[in-house]
Amino acid sequence: MRSKAIATIAQPTTPAVTELPEDQHWWFASRTWALLNLLDVSVRRREGDVLDIGCGAGNMIHHLSRYGQVKGIELDTRPVAMAQARGYDVRLGDATRGIPFLDGSFDLVTVLDVIEHVDEDEQILREAYRVLRPGGILAISTPAFQWLWSHNDVLNGHKRRYSSRQLRERVERAGLRVRRMTFGFFLVFPMSAPLILWRNRMGKKPELSSHHFDQDAYQVEMEPVAPWLNRILRGVGRLEAEMVKRVDLPFGTSLMCVAEKAK
Repeated sequence: MRSKAIATIAQPTTPAVTELPEDQHWWFASRTWALLNLLDVSVRRREGDVLDIGCGAGNMIHHLSRYGQVKGIELDTRPVAMAQARGYDVRLGDATRGIPFLDGSFDLVTVLDVIEHVDEDEQILREAYRVLRPGGILAISTPAFQWLWSHNDVLNGHKRRYSSRQLRERVERAGLRVRRMTFGFFLVFPMSAPLILWRNRMGKKPELSSHHFDQDAYQVEMEPVAPWLNRILRGVGRLEAEMVKRVDLPFGTSLMCVAEKAK
């Protein structure tokens, strides 16, 4: 594949951020714990080069820095400005048109809740493959099950939700070997799935803002949760993250995949 040239500039070190406000929300915290547990058993190098595709304002960079020096690429100028103000090496770019890094530049590439937003989802995966080093790891998270489509998907600007088969096929067509494929939010699924279906049936819409409709916002707000319930759901998320260390969960509202580029 054709290499992509990049200007040589001084790179800042990843700042020592330990927590952001969204880390306290049960949904973000649960996803983060599960992803890190998946990656902890898959990533060989802990001082490697990491790329977060569709990184937003860099809200995952302080978590991913445990695996090395993190760079990000983001399509929207607003979160790029916020990430750069935080001191992160985040660049404006469209991964569907080519990631501005050379072939084989990274040991770990993450694509977290990104591919569902674009028509060219497989192009992002092919670009992730290109910039990975042999033996490098790709981590993906994305919404699961098209039958769970709701107003939240519209609000977030989603194009689709994925089955495990659909995601696996796309990852393998990009040239990667799937090492782990597990659902997320498995333990809350018996409550969350009926709630989503009931809201769809009743036409209920959560009161949230979105950057797809509000030009002053750069991300969708998470649905507010009472502090006591947030604590309980965080505890459930901790338990599920421990389960993910050992077993692939059979269903849930999201999918997580860890894949490897052949050496």
